[in-house]
Amino acid sequence: MPGVRHALWVLTRPAALFSRVEDTGAYGWTLATLLCLVMLVGYAQVQTGLIDRVVDRQTEAKLAELEKTQLEAMGRLALRDRMEALRKEGEFNKLLTRLGVVAFSPIYTLACFLAISSVLYAVVALSGSKPQYHTLMAICVYSGVVVLVSQMLRLGMMVFYHTNEVDTSLGMLTPPGRPSVLAAVDPFRIWFWLLVAVGLTVTQQLSRRSALVTCAVLCLLAMGARVALQYAPWGVKLS
Repeated sequence: MPGVRHALWVLTRPAALFSRVEDTGAYGWTLATLLCLVMLVGYAQVQTGLIDRVVDRQTEAKLAELEKTQLEAMGRLALRDRMEALRKEGEFNKLLTRLGVVAFSPIYTLACFLAISSVLYAVVALSGSKPQYHTLMAICVYSGVVVLVSQMLRLGMMVFYHTNEVDTSLGMLTPPGRPSVLAAVDPFRIWFWLLVAVGLTVTQQLSRRSALVTCAVLCLLAMGARVALQYAPWGVKLS
């Protein structure tokens, strides 16, 4: 039965790892360790100061635009009050961004594991096989190690290039700050779905063909969702 010490097998010996997976909750410590490491990576990103620098730059741009366009219309006293309100708003946004990177990332990761496992459970049941939820969850948890690797790589890129405008997707080939379809093509996420397909096959939850088709469809749906969020009016950017 695999545990935390076996998690890195997913990078080198995924079939051997998934062959040891059983329909129990033995992946619990691995899941807890993975979520803690995701949180630590987020904390390290905050400690670089790059996230705060981006929020400060956005706040300064708003202040400059306000002073340029509203100086005569508002008067100096009202303008000062408005600028002070923008500074407070910037500090609040900075706090929210820090909390999002540190606290939201592990919650988002856990929610993804639960959602994917539930969808796979339904697919396995519809295929006529007997779904094993703990097995499916373990497959997602151990495959999620590659997601952690991608986040650690992004952290290293942030430190090396002194900017948070980095990504492991092909979106790096496009100008920073602009939405692009290429941002949905991330080798690490494709790697994740390939590992899930291997896990489904080795644990005999699905046949090899069904596993590949299922994971390909889910991968494409996930890519489509990321593209839609990027082009949404509020411009969501997922890490």
